[in-house]
Amino acid sequence: MTTPRIYLPQKMEEGKTVELGGENLHYIKTVLRLKRGNSLILFGGTGFEYEAVIRDITTGSATIEITKKKEVQVDGSIKITLAQALPKGSKMDFIIQKATELGVDRVIPFNSSRSIPKLTGSKIPLKISRWQKIAIEASRKCGREDIPEITDIATFDEILQHPKEDTLKIIFWEEESGTGIKEILRDKKYKEMTDFFVVVGPEGGFSREEIETASRAGFLPASLGRLVLKVETAALAILSILQYERGALGNENIKIENLKIK
Repeated sequence: MTTPRIYLPQKMEEGKTVELGGENLHYIKTVLRLKRGNSLILFGGTGFEYEAVIRDITTGSATIEITKKKEVQVDGSIKITLAQALPKGSKMDFIIQKATELGVDRVIPFNSSRSIPKLTGSKIPLKISRWQKIAIEASRKCGREDIPEITDIATFDEILQHPKEDTLKIIFWEEESGTGIKEILRDKKYKEMTDFFVVVGPEGGFSREEIETASRAGFLPASLGRLVLKVETAALAILSILQYERGALGNENIKIENLKIK
Protein backbone atom coordinates (compact mmCIF):
# COMPACT_ATOMS: atom_id res chain seq x y z
CA MET A 1 0.00 0.00 0.00
CA THR A 2 1.29 3.46 -0.92
CA THR A 3 1.92 5.70 2.08
CA PRO A 4 -0.89 8.30 2.23
CA ARG A 5 0.09 11.90 1.46
CA ILE A 6 -1.41 14.88 3.29
CA TYR A 7 -1.13 18.51 2.21
CA LEU A 8 -0.26 20.71 5.18
CA PRO A 9 0.76 24.29 4.30
CA GLN A 10 2.52 25.20 7.53
CA LYS A 11 6.01 25.13 9.04
CA MET A 12 7.18 21.58 9.75
CA GLU A 13 10.36 20.38 11.45
CA GLU A 14 11.92 16.97 11.88
CA GLY A 15 11.37 15.66 15.42
CA LYS A 16 8.43 18.01 16.11
CA THR A 17 4.71 17.27 16.13
CA VAL A 18 1.84 18.86 14.24
CA GLU A 19 -1.90 18.65 14.74
CA LEU A 20 -4.33 17.62 12.02
CA GLY A 21 -7.96 18.63 12.10
CA GLY A 22 -10.84 19.43 9.78
CA GLU A 23 -10.76 17.81 6.34
CA ASN A 24 -7.35 16.21 6.91
CA LEU A 25 -8.55 14.54 10.10
CA HIS A 26 -11.70 13.30 8.36
CA TYR A 27 -9.59 11.93 5.52
CA ILE A 28 -7.11 9.94 7.61
CA LYS A 29 -9.65 8.80 10.20
CA THR A 30 -12.84 8.15 8.25
CA VAL A 31 -11.72 7.63 4.65
CA LEU A 32 -8.39 5.86 5.21
CA ARG A 33 -9.26 4.48 8.67
CA LEU A 34 -5.71 5.02 9.90
CA LYS A 35 -4.76 4.31 13.49
CA ARG A 36 -2.08 5.25 15.98
CA GLY A 37 1.31 4.13 14.65
CA ASN A 38 0.38 4.35 10.97
CA SER A 39 2.69 6.27 8.65
CA LEU A 40 1.99 9.37 6.57
CA ILE A 41 3.83 11.70 4.24
CA LEU A 42 3.23 15.41 4.74
CA PHE A 43 3.94 18.02 2.07
CA GLY A 44 3.38 21.74 1.86
CA GLY A 45 4.58 22.86 -1.56
CA THR A 46 7.98 23.98 -0.25
CA GLY A 47 10.23 21.47 -2.00
CA PHE A 48 10.27 19.02 0.92
CA GLU A 49 8.31 15.98 2.05
CA TYR A 50 8.09 14.84 5.65
CA GLU A 51 7.80 11.24 6.75
CA ALA A 52 5.52 11.11 9.77
CA VAL A 53 3.75 8.80 12.20
CA ILE A 54 0.37 9.15 13.90
CA ARG A 55 1.05 9.31 17.64
CA ASP A 56 -2.50 10.00 18.82
CA ILE A 57 -5.89 10.33 17.19
CA THR A 58 -9.10 11.51 18.83
CA THR A 59 -12.50 12.82 17.81
CA GLY A 60 -11.23 16.36 17.31
CA SER A 61 -7.59 16.06 16.22
CA ALA A 62 -4.64 13.86 15.37
CA THR A 63 -1.11 14.34 16.70
CA ILE A 64 1.48 13.61 14.03
CA GLU A 65 5.21 13.25 14.73
CA ILE A 66 7.56 14.22 11.90
CA THR A 67 10.32 11.61 11.75
CA LYS A 68 12.27 12.59 8.63
CA LYS A 69 12.61 15.57 6.29
CA LYS A 70 13.34 14.82 2.63
CA GLU A 71 14.20 17.24 -0.14
CA VAL A 72 12.19 16.40 -3.24
CA GLN A 73 13.71 16.64 -6.69
CA VAL A 74 11.02 18.60 -8.52
CA ASP A 75 11.21 18.21 -12.29
CA GLY A 76 12.03 21.68 -13.56
CA SER A 77 13.08 20.82 -17.09
CA ILE A 78 10.13 22.75 -18.53
CA LYS A 79 7.65 25.34 -17.30
CA ILE A 80 4.10 25.39 -18.63
CA THR A 81 1.36 27.96 -18.19
CA LEU A 82 -2.06 26.91 -19.48
CA ALA A 83 -4.43 29.78 -20.26
CA GLN A 84 -7.80 28.07 -20.59
CA ALA A 85 -10.94 29.83 -21.80
CA LEU A 86 -13.83 28.99 -19.51
CA PRO A 87 -15.70 25.92 -20.80
CA LYS A 88 -19.24 24.86 -20.02
CA GLY A 89 -20.30 22.94 -16.93
CA SER A 90 -17.70 21.24 -14.76
CA LYS A 91 -15.14 20.71 -17.54
CA MET A 92 -12.72 23.15 -15.91
CA ASP A 93 -12.60 20.90 -12.84
CA PHE A 94 -11.47 18.00 -15.02
CA ILE A 95 -8.95 20.13 -16.94
CA ILE A 96 -7.31 21.41 -13.75
CA GLN A 97 -7.14 17.95 -12.22
CA LYS A 98 -5.51 16.37 -15.25
CA ALA A 99 -3.30 19.38 -16.01
CA THR A 100 -1.91 19.07 -12.49
CA GLU A 101 -1.13 15.40 -13.08
CA LEU A 102 0.63 16.38 -16.32
CA GLY A 103 2.92 18.86 -14.58
CA VAL A 104 1.40 22.25 -15.41
CA ASP A 105 2.88 25.08 -13.34
CA ARG A 106 0.09 27.62 -13.67
CA VAL A 107 -3.49 27.72 -14.95
CA ILE A 108 -5.07 31.01 -15.97
CA PRO A 109 -8.85 30.76 -16.52
CA PHE A 110 -10.14 33.50 -18.80
CA ASN A 111 -13.21 34.77 -20.61
CA SER A 112 -13.08 34.85 -24.40
CA SER A 113 -15.65 36.24 -26.80
CA ARG A 114 -17.21 32.79 -27.26
CA SER A 115 -17.07 31.63 -23.65
CA ILE A 116 -20.57 30.57 -22.65
CA PRO A 117 -20.19 30.80 -18.85
CA LYS A 118 -19.45 34.36 -17.74
CA LEU A 119 -18.43 34.20 -14.10
CA THR A 120 -18.92 37.45 -12.24
CA GLY A 121 -19.23 38.83 -8.72
CA SER A 122 -19.40 36.49 -5.74
CA LYS A 123 -19.18 33.35 -7.91
CA ILE A 124 -15.56 34.02 -8.84
CA PRO A 125 -13.90 33.49 -5.40
CA LEU A 126 -15.94 30.31 -4.90
CA LYS A 127 -14.82 28.89 -8.23
CA ILE A 128 -11.16 29.82 -7.68
CA SER A 129 -11.24 28.20 -4.23
CA ARG A 130 -12.78 25.04 -5.70
CA TRP A 131 -10.16 24.84 -8.45
CA GLN A 132 -7.33 25.36 -5.96
CA LYS A 133 -8.65 22.46 -3.87
CA ILE A 134 -8.83 20.28 -6.97
CA ALA A 135 -5.19 21.12 -7.79
CA ILE A 136 -4.10 20.28 -4.23
CA GLU A 137 -5.96 16.97 -4.28
CA ALA A 138 -4.54 16.06 -7.68
CA SER A 139 -1.01 16.88 -6.47
CA ARG A 140 -1.54 14.72 -3.41
CA LYS A 141 -2.69 11.75 -5.46
CA CYS A 142 -0.12 11.94 -8.26
CA GLY A 143 2.90 12.45 -6.00
CA ARG A 144 3.68 16.08 -6.84
CA GLU A 145 5.31 18.07 -4.07
CA ASP A 146 4.48 21.44 -5.61
CA ILE A 147 1.01 22.85 -6.23
CA PRO A 148 0.22 24.58 -9.53
CA GLU A 149 -0.94 28.17 -9.26
CA ILE A 150 -4.59 28.82 -10.16
CA THR A 151 -4.96 32.52 -10.91
CA ASP A 152 -7.96 34.81 -10.87
CA ILE A 153 -10.15 34.82 -13.97
CA ALA A 154 -8.63 37.06 -16.64
CA THR A 155 -9.81 38.69 -19.85
CA PHE A 156 -8.44 37.71 -23.25
CA ASP A 157 -6.45 40.95 -23.49
CA GLU A 158 -4.95 40.35 -20.04
CA ILE A 159 -3.59 36.91 -20.85
CA LEU A 160 -1.77 38.29 -23.89
CA GLN A 161 0.24 40.52 -21.55
CA HIS A 162 1.34 37.71 -19.20
CA PRO A 163 4.24 35.90 -20.88
CA LYS A 164 7.89 36.89 -20.49
CA GLU A 165 10.13 37.61 -23.47
CA ASP A 166 11.86 34.20 -23.38
CA THR A 167 8.57 32.26 -23.39
CA LEU A 168 7.26 30.28 -26.35
CA LYS A 169 3.70 31.56 -26.79
CA ILE A 170 1.25 29.34 -28.68
CA ILE A 171 -2.48 29.80 -29.25
CA PHE A 172 -4.43 26.82 -30.58
CA TRP A 173 -6.98 27.35 -33.32
CA GLU A 174 -8.93 24.71 -35.21
CA GLU A 175 -8.86 26.82 -38.40
CA GLU A 176 -5.05 27.00 -38.51
CA SER A 177 -3.99 24.89 -41.47
CA GLY A 178 -0.37 25.80 -42.05
CA THR A 179 1.39 25.13 -38.76
CA GLY A 180 1.08 22.26 -36.30
CA ILE A 181 2.44 22.04 -32.79
CA LYS A 182 5.11 19.54 -33.89
CA GLU A 183 6.50 21.96 -36.48
CA ILE A 184 6.72 24.74 -33.90
CA LEU A 185 8.41 22.65 -31.23
CA ARG A 186 10.98 21.25 -33.67
CA ASP A 187 11.73 24.55 -35.39
CA LYS A 188 15.37 25.57 -34.88
CA LYS A 189 14.25 28.94 -33.48
CA TYR A 190 12.25 27.31 -30.69
CA LYS A 191 13.86 23.90 -30.21
CA GLU A 192 15.77 24.87 -27.07
CA MET A 193 12.94 26.79 -25.42
CA THR A 194 11.54 25.23 -22.25
CA ASP A 195 9.14 27.91 -20.97
CA PHE A 196 5.71 27.60 -22.57
CA PHE A 197 2.56 29.71 -22.46
CA VAL A 198 -0.28 27.92 -24.26
CA VAL A 199 -3.77 29.28 -24.88
CA VAL A 200 -6.78 27.02 -25.42
CA GLY A 201 -10.20 28.29 -26.42
CA PRO A 202 -13.75 27.42 -25.33
CA GLU A 203 -16.17 25.06 -27.09
CA GLY A 204 -16.76 27.52 -29.93
CA GLY A 205 -13.07 28.21 -30.47
CA PHE A 206 -11.54 31.63 -30.99
CA SER A 207 -12.78 34.30 -33.34
CA ARG A 208 -10.53 35.38 -36.20
CA GLU A 209 -10.19 38.78 -34.53
CA GLU A 210 -8.86 37.15 -31.35
CA ILE A 211 -6.30 35.14 -33.31
CA GLU A 212 -5.14 38.26 -35.15
CA THR A 213 -4.82 40.14 -31.85
CA ALA A 214 -2.83 37.28 -30.32
CA SER A 215 -0.56 37.10 -33.37
CA ARG A 216 0.26 40.79 -33.04
CA ALA A 217 1.19 40.10 -29.40
CA GLY A 218 3.71 37.46 -30.49
CA PHE A 219 1.61 34.30 -30.16
CA LEU A 220 2.00 31.55 -32.74
CA PRO A 221 -1.30 30.07 -34.00
CA ALA A 222 -1.07 26.28 -34.09
CA SER A 223 -3.18 23.27 -35.01
CA LEU A 224 -3.49 19.90 -33.31
CA GLY A 225 -4.26 18.16 -36.58
CA ARG A 226 -7.26 17.57 -38.82
CA LEU A 227 -9.56 16.35 -36.02
CA VAL A 228 -11.47 18.85 -33.89
CA LEU A 229 -10.92 17.91 -30.25
CA LYS A 230 -13.23 18.61 -27.34
CA VAL A 231 -11.95 21.45 -25.18
CA GLU A 232 -10.90 19.19 -22.30
CA THR A 233 -9.21 16.74 -24.68
CA ALA A 234 -7.30 19.54 -26.41
CA ALA A 235 -5.78 20.87 -23.19
CA LEU A 236 -4.55 17.45 -22.10
CA ALA A 237 -3.22 16.57 -25.55
CA ILE A 238 -1.21 19.80 -25.65
CA LEU A 239 0.31 19.27 -22.21
CA SER A 240 1.20 15.67 -23.02
CA ILE A 241 2.87 16.69 -26.28
CA LEU A 242 4.91 19.42 -24.58
CA GLN A 243 6.09 17.06 -21.86
CA TYR A 244 6.98 14.35 -24.36
CA GLU A 245 8.74 16.59 -26.87
CA ARG A 246 10.94 18.14 -24.19
CA GLY A 247 11.72 14.79 -22.57
CA ALA A 248 9.95 15.40 -19.27
CA LEU A 249 7.93 12.18 -19.47
CA GLY A 250 11.20 10.26 -19.57
CA ASN A 251 12.47 11.89 -16.38
CA GLU A 252 12.80 9.45 -13.51
CA ASN A 253 10.89 11.85 -11.26
CA ILE A 254 7.74 11.62 -13.38
CA LYS A 255 5.56 8.74 -12.20
CA ILE A 256 4.30 7.25 -15.44
CA GLU A 257 1.73 5.08 -13.66
CA ASN A 258 -0.12 8.25 -12.73
CA LEU A 259 -0.66 8.97 -16.43
CA LYS A 260 -2.58 5.76 -17.07
CA ILE A 261 -6.28 5.88 -17.84
CA LYS A 262 -8.21 4.65 -14.82
